[in-house]
Amino acid sequence: MNIVFMGTPDFAKESLKAIYEAGHNILAVVTNEDKPRGRGMKLQPSEVKEYALEKNLKIYQPKKVKNNKEFREQIENLKPEVICVVAYGKLLPKKILEIPKYGCINVHGSLLPKYRGAAPIQWAILNGDTITGVTTMYMDVGMDTGDIILKEEVEIGKDETTGELWDRLALKGGELLVKTLEQVEAKTAPRIQQGEDFTVAPMLTKDMAKIDWENKTAQEIKNLVRGLNPIMGAYTYLNGKKIKFWKVSVTTNNEIMAEGMEIFKNGTVIAKDPREGIFIKTKEGILKVLEIQGENAKRMPIQDFLRGNPIEEFEVFE
Repeated sequence: MNIVFMGTPDFAKESLKAIYEAGHNILAVVTNEDKPRGRGMKLQPSEVKEYALEKNLKIYQPKKVKNNKEFREQIENLKPEVICVVAYGKLLPKKILEIPKYGCINVHGSLLPKYRGAAPIQWAILNGDTITGVTTMYMDVGMDTGDIILKEEVEIGKDETTGELWDRLALKGGELLVKTLEQVEAKTAPRIQQGEDFTVAPMLTKDMAKIDWENKTAQEIKNLVRGLNPIMGAYTYLNGKKIKFWKVSVTTNNEIMAEGMEIFKNGTVIAKDPREGIFIKTKEGILKVLEIQGENAKRMPIQDFLRGNPIEEFEVFE
């Protein structure tokens, strides 16, 4: 099929790669403008642009798509049969959606109508879900409100992070997009309305990254740590210094969960072992820290951290 592809991050690159390798004719790739990244804050292309450059594909990087007559005419002149959109980062206006013969098809990182919005993969982890997946859908002017074409479920590992799930769903999304295009071209693709029973996955904020020792259980804190890895990291404070947790577990060690523990404040280090690490009391359950990052330092296993940064029993994380 003759396709215009629109996408930006590595999640989208896997879909572009999949349809390219499936033999579709990529008329053009539309991606966000280059952004400053790294220590030198030099302008860097998106992962989608890097792949498009590698394959010598035509590239457009409009600053905006809404009320952009020049860009709309460029897409119209390409005469795409379908526009594939994966994590592009901008809502498409009706005039763009109406250009292709078969419409605009989106790959979304959840089982719609669950988790419409900007951060579906992250919220599946944050909420402790055990099942998620990818969905392809026909796009309309709403935010992830279009008719569903295909879905594929994926199990979430109990220790899986957002980064790990992101990579798996990116590959699944590419595979599902290829299947979807086959059915669209054959005119056998289903079209299922979503209805009104949906949930929303809004963008993450820095405020939500602070660990709430007083009100959250060990499992809820673990889900926070998993959900914010590697995006920003869940953080807390110890003796006035900011500490990030990158990997934790919920312990079932009966020796640690001793009687009388209820007298300690949530966030208290109730046990410490040079080989095992530190154990922290929560509203319900004990949190074992596995990977940590001190202020102005690198991520490291807790055992390495404790060699140069002693944390004593009964100290309290705030």
